[in-house]
Amino acid sequence: MSTQTKDRPEIAPDETTDDDRPKFFHYVKKNKIAESAVMGTHVVALCGEVFPVTKSAKPGSPVCPDCKKVYEGLKKGD
Repeated sequence: MSTQTKDRPEIAPDETTDDDRPKFFHYVKKNKIAESAVMGTHVVALCGEVFPVTKSAKPGSPVCPDCKKVYEGLKKGD
């Protein structure tokens, strides 16, 4: 008798909650936030996520761990 291992595909976790609030807020260039909010254009977060800005983060909001890692690796002035 032998056992067989099946590989599961990686599935990205759902980043929204049932009440339309994102689970994480992403780091985005400041000058693109207002443009996206007004014009509805999409922004690209530091982690690569592409989305239109629909909500603003409040102090203490959860931050995307990938964005945070990239942000902390940037030099001042980048």
